[in-house]
Amino acid sequence: MPSKRLSVTVTRRLPDAVETRMRELFDVTLRDDDTPMRADELVDAMKTCDVLVPTVTDEITAGVLGQAGERLKLIANYGAGVDHIDVATARQRGVLVSNTPGVVTEDTADMTMALILAVTRRIPEGLAVMQSGTWDGWAPTALMGGRIAGRRLGILGMGRIGQAVAKRARAFGMQIHYNNRRRLRPEVEDALDATWWDSLDQMVARMDIISVNCPHTPATFHLMNARRLKLMKPDAVIVNTARGEVIDENALTRMLRAGDIAGAGLDVYENGTALNPRLRELKNVVLLPHMGSATLEGRVEMGEKVLLNIKTFDDGHRPPDLVVPAML
Repeated sequence: MPSKRLSVTVTRRLPDAVETRMRELFDVTLRDDDTPMRADELVDAMKTCDVLVPTVTDEITAGVLGQAGERLKLIANYGAGVDHIDVATARQRGVLVSNTPGVVTEDTADMTMALILAVTRRIPEGLAVMQSGTWDGWAPTALMGGRIAGRRLGILGMGRIGQAVAKRARAFGMQIHYNNRRRLRPEVEDALDATWWDSLDQMVARMDIISVNCPHTPATFHLMNARRLKLMKPDAVIVNTARGEVIDENALTRMLRAGDIAGAGLDVYENGTALNPRLRELKNVVLLPHMGSATLEGRVEMGEKVLLNIKTFDDGHRPPDLVVPAML
């Protein structure tokens, strides 16, 4: 007699290839409406499934988990970041949490370089001129940006993505600097030609471009606060493809408006979709809708990792990407 299939609920629409494989392997409930679930919908879903597959848009708090019942055994997150999940409470309730690390490294690093170029070369401004139909020809002083070769890039967070950014930036002729909780091994530093700064303040004050590539934790919340942003050179640029909470968004907006910082490229925001409306008014800011990892290849690979984590769990083994306290 065949064993009962694992019940899996997915909270958002996933690539067709991933959803098809989900149907083949599990008793899956897919979401037709591609909008974030409300808290009550999450609670209802967790009461009726063995495995929940959430995304970064699902706030799985202690309160939500407290109403989940006893059936839920695994939260197989579709994404690397888990700051939207109360992992400690989940573990206390006997619910495992897995994620999809490493998949979005190359895509996010690509987007970081795209933002650096977009801000320094004023690409959105040029695009706006062309789309408005007001371009009347080339001029020697029109839309002059800055050359990135030779500039100092300060990378805040030198994990997988930070190192991938460093490799790309080095190919563009940039000087690589970084601040990290732990210094990289000498051979890694040498390969990247990277200079480590023990003091974030000192690094920030000397860089031409700052790239935020660290996770959001209690220790990194507003790591780039008003005081630290003021240390940046007036002609410096900051880009963020990591987590919006790392930068004090209101302080950044004030400084950009005042000309105390030359520009910013943002793919993530402190309060999700509720970004500071004044940011939209600034010509020296490039805003993207959290699309750093938005490649078909990356999204499918994320789904494959989710499937592997669930299937391994279903076979009675520890999911390969289990989130453990050391990762938090």
